[in-house]
Amino acid sequence: MNQSHFFAYISKMRWIQRWGMKRNAIPENVMEHSYEVATIAHALALIRQQVFGGEINPADVAVAALFHDVSEVLTGDLPSPIKYHNAKIRDAYKEVEYSAEREILSTLPDELKTLYEPYLLSDKLDDDVHQIIKAADLIAAYIKCKAELNAGNLEFAKAARTMEERLNNIHLPEADWFREKFLPSFDLTLDELIKAEV
Repeated sequence: MNQSHFFAYISKMRWIQRWGMKRNAIPENVMEHSYEVATIAHALALIRQQVFGGEINPADVAVAALFHDVSEVLTGDLPSPIKYHNAKIRDAYKEVEYSAEREILSTLPDELKTLYEPYLLSDKLDDDVHQIIKAADLIAAYIKCKAELNAGNLEFAKAARTMEERLNNIHLPEADWFREKFLPSFDLTLDELIKAEV
């Protein structure tokens, strides 16, 4: 039986640092970020179902979110200001991402490729799933920016404002609901969280 390098590649996500062009008080790697995005995306899908009566599979959303940055195993994390600097760079990087996703998919045994394809290939994602993962990605980035600001790192002040503006402009009811219910707690220390529960 031929060996598959798929999970060895996935394990490398822990070594890819995010926010590479900023001084970080709190380091974050792609594996940590992917977990956080998956938990938030899962919650957004549940909120869409339970609060707003939408039809979506939260489990599929969570799995797709776990793999949403898998291409970075091969590409590294390109900071957003560079990635979106102009249309030519954005389009070229998208092409590189697509190639990397397909390369990673190709490392799976044939028996599993079609099962993983909807989660690994961003251009195969259902539009609703993509929309929720994008919102969860923005929320996670905003949480990171706020954590850095709370740690006294003003390097993230502009990024926090940008993330907040982008969240305000996506007009997704479940994202607004999540932000109202859950985001204020991120400004509390552990002692304050515990005290609030008593």
